Amino acid sequence: MNIRHFLQVITLAMTSVLPLTVLAQDYPSKPIKLLIPFTPGGGTDFVSRVVANALSESTKWQVVPENRPGAAGNLAIAQAALAAPDGYTIVMGQSDNMALGPHLYSNVGYDTVKSFAPIVHVTEAPLAIVSSNAPGPGSLATLSDVLAKGKTAVGLNWATAGNGSMGHLFGERLRMTAGLKLVQVPYKGAAPALTEVIAGQVDVAIMSVPSVLPLAKGGKLKPVAVTTGKRSAMLPDTPTLAEAGVKGLDTAIWLGLFAPAGTPPAIVARLNAEINKVLQQPEVREKIMAGGATPVGGTPDDFAAFVRKDFTQWGEVVKAADIKLSQ
Repeated sequence: MNIRHFLQVITLAMTSVLPLTVLAQDYPSKPIKLLIPFTPGGGTDFVSRVVANALSESTKWQVVPENRPGAAGNLAIAQAALAAPDGYTIVMGQSDNMALGPHLYSNVGYDTVKSFAPIVHVTEAPLAIVSSNAPGPGSLATLSDVLAKGKTAVGLNWATAGNGSMGHLFGERLRMTAGLKLVQVPYKGAAPALTEVIAGQVDVAIMSVPSVLPLAKGGKLKPVAVTTGKRSAMLPDTPTLAEAGVKGLDTAIWLGLFAPAGTPPAIVARLNAEINKVLQQPEVREKIMAGGATPVGGTPDDFAAFVRKDFTQWGEVVKAADIKLSQ
């Protein structure tokens, strides 16, 4: 290669990178929409708004949270996948939609790995197995009680927030791993499911810690186990499944921000840097942890690797349990 050709190659490389650099420096020049896949008031909505508000305050950007519920949360994810890859539409993805959705439904409208540019891992929280706190014969006050009933001929009824939810799929993993007889009772959301557990109509529920925490603190629910390898700081007296001898089920509900595939890496990197700063703010950490979750953070590459691994893992569970759903 002669010197002239070499200089032409270098110039071409520089001019191809320059627009992305300038774009990132000018970004954002208009409001950023943060799509939330569920209705106001739930855990995903809460964390999304805490992060959006703190990001707006720290950067002076205009970050606008928009609730887009529908299709078990898959609607907002699909809309984000089709948005312009310019950094002005991002979405708060979470385990149910990103790790489970494409395995469970044939028409979700997105591919978890191919349709998105992962930005940052925002939070994680254990699932909790909870029973009614009402005393009396047949009460399931401990994890040993729960496992023992699951090995009877009658088996164990477990309430979930719906078919295809993480509570549903984790129950299937628990059934296969521990050799239990579990009968899922799906509800349209966490609230009605937990109401039935409190009333003793269903044996247990498998829900995220943020979903059960207020009722557990109020004495209406008894947390008998958490699903992560370590105990939850929000439920420090609640044992892990591993402590009862059920190994290999270290599972957490996670939230993370995604941009459409093709979003310039410089913009993804800028979003990542600013959100990591937000997740380190003491007041933000305090709010998130008070809700039962733990802030995470990290690089886009770390988050992308995490998503790929989780997506593959739950695909194996869905296949083994032979679950297919229609929206």
